[in-house]
Amino acid sequence: MKDKKLEFYGGEWMSFIPFIVFLVLIVMTTFVAGSISNGALWIPAFMAMIVAFFFAKDKKIFSETIISGMASREAIIPVVCWIFAGVFSRILRESGLAGGIAGMAANLGISGTLFVVVSFIASAVFATASGTGFGTIAAGMGVLYPAGVALGAHPALLAGSIISGGAFGDNLAPVSDTTICSATSQGVDVPGVVKSRLKYALTAAAITRIGIIIFGMTSSGSGNPVGVIEYESVALWMLVPVALTIYVAVKSGDIIIATTVGSVLAGLTAVLTGIMDFIQIDPGSEVTKKALFRVVGEGLDRTVDGVIYTGINSMIQVVLLAILLFGSIAIMRAGHGDVKLLKSLGKVAKTAKGAELSIAGMTVTLSALMGLNAPAILAIGSSFAKPLSRKHGISPYRTANLLDAISCTLVYSLPWTPAIIYTISFTRDSAYPLTATQVTPFVFYAGAMLVVMIGSIFLGIGRNDNMNGRTIADFEEKEKAM
Repeated sequence: MKDKKLEFYGGEWMSFIPFIVFLVLIVMTTFVAGSISNGALWIPAFMAMIVAFFFAKDKKIFSETIISGMASREAIIPVVCWIFAGVFSRILRESGLAGGIAGMAANLGISGTLFVVVSFIASAVFATASGTGFGTIAAGMGVLYPAGVALGAHPALLAGSIISGGAFGDNLAPVSDTTICSATSQGVDVPGVVKSRLKYALTAAAITRIGIIIFGMTSSGSGNPVGVIEYESVALWMLVPVALTIYVAVKSGDIIIATTVGSVLAGLTAVLTGIMDFIQIDPGSEVTKKALFRVVGEGLDRTVDGVIYTGINSMIQVVLLAILLFGSIAIMRAGHGDVKLLKSLGKVAKTAKGAELSIAGMTVTLSALMGLNAPAILAIGSSFAKPLSRKHGISPYRTANLLDAISCTLVYSLPWTPAIIYTISFTRDSAYPLTATQVTPFVFYAGAMLVVMIGSIFLGIGRNDNMNGRTIADFEEKEKAM
């Protein structure tokens, strides 16, 4: 079946029908609802394949193509990684680590703009450890934002800095879905990608800190600082499994090994320090909410809840979306749409620089339009960026960095994106409610990373990341052997 070409009425370009329908439905949904979520993307992704079905000449090949795409190793690797990473991420979120970092900083006398800088760093550390930009926003806006405005921080600057920290971690974390997607789509290891990405992420982070300080020095804060903020110092013990997990990820080169070790260590640390109970069957107690497992109900009517359940459940949406998108990618490939596109782009992307600009342009456009970055990487990574970059001899690590870094820019700063809408929802009942347009200008990391990556393209920096004497043929040969 893999050798059979999937023919469409209208020619090879019609194999892009799934992507065209997908984008049109996203725009329509965004226009009606104002924003879009992972769950809302299931419908456009599914409907895209339904529409494409009617343009396919051979319905049997069409069916087999979808199954092959959804069941491919390329699709399953990120799915498995997300499931393991989801549990580790949830344990960290429920442990109160962000609150411990915030309280410690506040009680050390840090306030105003300095607190904003600390909040950015704390959010970046938390996001890098947990791999979740949205989880970081939830933790930061729930704890850092109210503490910061009370300590005299500029509200919009503080909110933008928390988002920036989330974007930094989403971009850099070994357990981030974007890191996993970008690395696996190019056939390279996650730790190697993270190592080569450090120079971009740290440069953008330095620019972000400078921006925060400059604006903070020229603006007034929110109010009078308070003295002491209560926090659970025991939560800081969770930094130990965080550090060990990052170490194992970098050393082992296997994200499943790292997150398995991390989940076990984080769970044990949480239980031994009293942050969480291991098992608690008590439908009404507050302690139950912090348990690793919770059984609710009586008799045989029971519902499982807790960090393991919610950690896996939190990944279901992106997992299903990824599987559906890989079906569309398989359709496009079987219809030779990728070949058609590459031939056309070859007239524009005649050089390595042109290829990188094409990849960056498609990534930032699609992620900004969708308001989500992992699906954009999934749609572009293996079907477009991989063959184009290899044609021009660009390191697959460099391509993974382009996909990830570029996708973590405007997706975190445009007013209609879920990241901004999610952030301002935490301020509605606060003393300083914010609007999307107020926060957007202060997500400095998004602008800084976009400038850094575009600059690196024009300067040719990183084009041979981690090649170490290897050629593109070496990577292709390794893939064939797997």
